[in-house]
Amino acid sequence: MSKRSHKLFINIDLPARRSMIMVPGTAREPGTNGLNSLQGNTMKFGLAERSRIAAFLIFAFLSFAVQLRAQFAPAPAGSAFSIPEAQLLKPEALIQLLQTTNKDKPLILQVGSHMLFAQAHIPGSEYAGPGSQPAGIEQLQIRMNALSRKKLIVLYCGCCPWNRCPNLGPAFAKLREMGFTNVKALYLANNFGADWADKGYPVEPGN
Repeated sequence: MSKRSHKLFINIDLPARRSMIMVPGTAREPGTNGLNSLQGNTMKFGLAERSRIAAFLIFAFLSFAVQLRAQFAPAPAGSAFSIPEAQLLKPEALIQLLQTTNKDKPLILQVGSHMLFAQAHIPGSEYAGPGSQPAGIEQLQIRMNALSRKKLIVLYCGCCPWNRCPNLGPAFAKLREMGFTNVKALYLANNFGADWADKGYPVEPGN
């Protein structure tokens, strides 16, 4: 091939290559507009990422605030959690009280389900009506009217887990309202069967 024909081949080939580079949609070196576009996309991505992080932090803060409020907020009057911890009595402590020879034994009142009381209850305890019902609170008040306000009273229910018991809170609040100063609540974490009967503590059936 001659030098002239070789040059012609080169001259023909270069414009073709340039046209291939300049075809729309094909890759080319980024110019000023390309850099601006890249920077814009990067900024958009950064803003979106920061927005997601901010949203997550806000959600976490609100969740923590709700938990904190629930932890330190006073329990509603109808909840067993409204009873001060100092007034709670564990089953083993009540057993010790029942085994003493002291004549001044506690008056034990069941303030839950009458069906549960009929099936099994603590020996010597009385049924005083469901604390969650107005009729039960009235029955409790009638039973307690004539007693000394210094009498040791032990309330218990055991119908369900402690955190869901609807009876102990209102009954306890009523006795404190009446002026009784020595009121305890038997702490049964799960129910009467699991925390009392199944542990071998004494029970008796009755009406």
